[in-house]
Amino acid sequence: MGPLLSLGVGLLLLILWARYKGLAYVLVHHRWVFVCLFLLPLSVLFDIYYQFRAWMVQKMHSAPRQHNLRVRNIQEQVREWKKEGLKTYMCTGRPGWLTVSLRVGKYKKTLKNITINLMDILEVDTERMVVRVEPLVTMGQLTAHLNPIGWTIPVVPELDDLTVGGLIMGTGIESSSHIYGLFQHSCVAYELVLADGSHVRCTPEENSDLFYAVPWSCGTLGFLVAAEIKMIPAKKYVKLHYEPLRGLKTICKRFAEESEKKENHFVEGLVYSLEEAVIMTGVLTNEADHSKINRIGCYYKPWFFKHVENYLKANKTGTEYIPARQYYHRHTRSIFWELQDIIPFGNNPVFRYLFGWMVPPKISLLKLTQGEAIRKLYEQHHVVQDMMVPMKSLEQCIETFHSDIKVYPLWLCPFILPNNPGMIHPKGDEAELYVDVGAYGEPKTKYFEAKASTRQIEKFVRSVHGFQMLYADCYMTREEFWEMFDGSLYHKLRKQLHCNDAFPEVYNKICKSARH
Repeated sequence: MGPLLSLGVGLLLLILWARYKGLAYVLVHHRWVFVCLFLLPLSVLFDIYYQFRAWMVQKMHSAPRQHNLRVRNIQEQVREWKKEGLKTYMCTGRPGWLTVSLRVGKYKKTLKNITINLMDILEVDTERMVVRVEPLVTMGQLTAHLNPIGWTIPVVPELDDLTVGGLIMGTGIESSSHIYGLFQHSCVAYELVLADGSHVRCTPEENSDLFYAVPWSCGTLGFLVAAEIKMIPAKKYVKLHYEPLRGLKTICKRFAEESEKKENHFVEGLVYSLEEAVIMTGVLTNEADHSKINRIGCYYKPWFFKHVENYLKANKTGTEYIPARQYYHRHTRSIFWELQDIIPFGNNPVFRYLFGWMVPPKISLLKLTQGEAIRKLYEQHHVVQDMMVPMKSLEQCIETFHSDIKVYPLWLCPFILPNNPGMIHPKGDEAELYVDVGAYGEPKTKYFEAKASTRQIEKFVRSVHGFQMLYADCYMTREEFWEMFDGSLYHKLRKQLHCNDAFPEVYNKICKSARH
């Protein structure tokens, strides 16, 4: 009874303190209290529910049967919207807080919401080496299903809760992208319900214009109802080599060299200051030196980015063997390094051993409970951006980030960009090596201003023929947006498929400068 009594007294004192200070004050200045007491347990319950649901669907083999019924229901909703006289645009009925993007779209309050309850794995075709999935299938769900049966997908974007639909309609990247390209480049077919209620399938050979126009369109050409993704054989471990480097020129040169090597199955960089970084290269393998196995996904282990930083501090190289699925989701527990701003003591060994099994809190729940005060605070004093630039512009890009926002660590992830039709492609006629530079955290520049500082970075990215990931805050004007992205095929399909009366244009949907 002693520990329970102490816990009860502690909770009572905490409640009295929160009542004295006010709930708003606690949520803004001591958010970790609310996150630890409520959101972490709630996140665990969410995970248990969705894992049990996925297990039941798999055991009962009900997904393919239910899929056709659900697609017909979506078609009926679209046809009903047409009968009502096309009064407003359509969008998915999924609440904005459920998405992994930190942006909360206001458009859902005024548009016609179409309910799309599609979250199952439909088929694993080992002969074609393709997995067919619904759009709300998550990366965590997909790797948990495929890895035990000996398969994976070529590009597994980091966070567990990222969905197939979001990674296609937006974009997705991983440290294998220097070989396989972006997430969209591993997809071989999409199925959509269009503005007229028809159900179509598109591939590079069938309805090819639509196939290439769908990525980055953010759901403004139709409703994605299924996708087919390439599979590759899975292996047990990733042999990961860590190399600390100093000097910006040395960092960029070494990173570009490693990104060119196809024998590296994975290439990633974490930049800890303007002159310090760790470059990691990995190879899939079934054999491992058991004395060097590091199960970084275990709840009591240090956060990955902190583990990597130890190599920089010690100024030594190192090699480890990491279980493959734990490598794929290595940044999930700390949400890259965002969780350190929410739970400052989250990487403390005591916290990890006692409560690490509940980490991370669901991003969707963080969004749902953040309130207007925290939203504005994050908007003005927090950066979450991914900018994709040609590899040859990496040094200049890091210098620009340092000058305008000074957020560290920076995430570096190389990818090959083929010269396919669509909203993004290289400037020339050949495929080109690009790099995604991710900045997540509190800016340390003296005169940071969210809109002005982001616009400066956007301007630089346009000048080098780069691209901004559309999940983040975008401050470009319409003219600037279509200078960055190639809208020729997109606008052609919008007109051809009668989307102008059915869906908002992608710029109006995601850019802060647009009127919703």
